[in-house]
Amino acid sequence: MKTLLHFRKYGTGPRVVLAFHGYGQSEGHWRGMAAVLGPDVTLYAFDLFYHGSSKLAKADSPLTKKRLGELLGEFLAEQNIEKFGLLAFSMGAKFALTAVEQFQTRVEKVWLIAPDGIKTQFWYALATYPPWMRGVLGRAVLRPQRLLRFIDGLAQRRLVDSGLVRFAQWQLDSREKRLRVYRSWVGFRNLVFNTRQLASLLNRHVTPVTFFLGRHDRVIPHAGLQEFIASLRHAHTVLLEAGHAGLIYDVGNYLRQHPEEVKW
Repeated sequence: MKTLLHFRKYGTGPRVVLAFHGYGQSEGHWRGMAAVLGPDVTLYAFDLFYHGSSKLAKADSPLTKKRLGELLGEFLAEQNIEKFGLLAFSMGAKFALTAVEQFQTRVEKVWLIAPDGIKTQFWYALATYPPWMRGVLGRAVLRPQRLLRFIDGLAQRRLVDSGLVRFAQWQLDSREKRLRVYRSWVGFRNLVFNTRQLASLLNRHVTPVTFFLGRHDRVIPHAGLQEFIASLRHAHTVLLEAGHAGLIYDVGNYLRQHPEEVKW
């Protein structure tokens, strides 16, 4: 099987934006946002691997930043794109930040919605770094009862936020979802970033970065991103009265009311 990074094109404007969705979503989640960005923008919305129509030739081999950069480079050459902006939600930020590193002189603007990949989340580190925990998660794809009881026990003891527990339980309630969790977490574990180097790069190239964060987000808490945001000279933060799951739509509603936020 050949690797395929599937995308859909929305609009025909002169400004190009590459968009990467979050976990459990697809490129279609950006359809409404394409209209919000207006007629000056062409939006290329990608399916992440293990989602939608994107496929890795070796589904169980971790994706490297070098390989992702090669795939994006091929796309940019095929579409004759020189300069572009980046838009990403949650796990999709790992793809967008890789693009920042790989094509630093070509990125004009970055919008990050509750971005994953900047501060390592406890659950992600636990699931991907210790080999024994990867085994636990792998076995849970077929037999999830033990893992679900463990998560429920944490909730009962109030060791983790109840909203985060409900989010985890929802992501594990079918075999298809559990397999996607396992493959995504393990498959993207090499997409990690040195935040000091990343901030230096963005500052050096005077790249504007806008963060859209949810005040009630328990999956990507806004407090954990403040140190990185403060290290950027050209950062702007919009804090919305929202949680995590529907944040793309909350951002879309906000931008309809504040069209100046999407101007270059």
